[in-house]
Amino acid sequence: MKTLIVLILFPFLSIPFGTKANENFSVEIEALTLVMEQYEENTEIDIDLDIEEKKSSFMALKQDECNAKVEVTEKTGLEVVNTEFFDVNVCSKEIYKVIN
Repeated sequence: MKTLIVLILFPFLSIPFGTKANENFSVEIEALTLVMEQYEENTEIDIDLDIEEKKSSFMALKQDECNAKVEVTEKTGLEVVNTEFFDVNVCSKEIYKVIN
């Protein structure tokens, strides 16, 4: 019985408890945070209750240690209404909108 318990618990004891996900994705997390803060400030808040409410989704792609590209997509249900791209410099905390 003790060997069964040891066999069940051994994989959990061998997994490192201190994961470093934030260090690996720190540029993307910081870029998303900066864009979300700016995007929420510039978005108008409608008091009307829309059935087709716009929902924003954010995606970041790391380019190097200081730069990331962020894509903001607005959707109403399954329909994509608007897509915007931003170049973000995390080191200097600058956001540049990419115009297509």
